[in-house]
Amino acid sequence: MMFMSLFMSAQQGAAGPAPKGNMLTALLPFVAVFAIFYLLIIMPQRKKQKKHQETVNNLKPGDRIITTGGIFGTVMGVQPDRIELKISANVKIDITKSAVGAVLGAEGTGKAG
Repeated sequence: MMFMSLFMSAQQGAAGPAPKGNMLTALLPFVAVFAIFYLLIIMPQRKKQKKHQETVNNLKPGDRIITTGGIFGTVMGVQPDRIELKISANVKIDITKSAVGAVLGAEGTGKAG
């Protein structure tokens, strides 16, 4: 019985005229949050990814690199989908291009890239 009276009073209080709002003002905060998210997170990440891809595409034999796994090595050959990496005197491995973490520069120059 008590629940019924509470339910009826809640319905009577909400029976007033519905507030009329502009759809644009309701969406404005969502648009603003998305714009800030895009400017602070997505755009810098795209720029960083594009620069890394350009660096990987410009690798040539003799360049020193570090893989994302932490292996230091010298590029011996570049194929369209992978890189042949010399990590020791008689040890060569093939890695994918996406595994390149950083380019140190050409062998013997000491240049950091």
